[in-house]
Amino acid sequence: MKKRELIQAVAIHTDVDNKTAAKMVEGTIDVILANVAKGEIVNISGFAKFAKIKRPARMGRNPATGETIKIKAKTVAKITALKGFKDIALGVTAAPKVNTVKRAVAPAPAKKVVKKAAPAKKKPAAKKVAKKAVKKKPVAKKAVKKTVKKAAKRR
Repeated sequence: MKKRELIQAVAIHTDVDNKTAAKMVEGTIDVILANVAKGEIVNISGFAKFAKIKRPARMGRNPATGETIKIKAKTVAKITALKGFKDIALGVTAAPKVNTVKRAVAPAPAKKVVKKAAPAKKKPAAKKVAKKAVKKKPVAKKAVKKTVKKAAKRR
């Protein structure tokens, strides 16, 4: 599911227009990103935990040569799926029901427009031309069959 599809699904599920749903989804993502960038942990219970983790410098090993090397300290983004999400994803519990059918909005009553009837113009009668049936000459199949039979006998 892509972002546009997510926005469409949220709009249908929450019974709002796509523009409002887009603002909700974009706003949620922006708030999560801003707080994680500050170094705070964002925990959406039953869904996921978003965090910025600082890893210290350490000693590691080059797998090709076996040589010991020093790995620099770095900061990484970490997203951890929580128990509620894992249970639903793995089928332990049932997924929540989502509205997938867009509710029909009753259209506004149309304004009645009164038009004056224009006088009907008569068209001159078109002449019908009768097409003559053209008879096609039958194709001579007998000659083809005879040559095939003769060629088969020679072999």
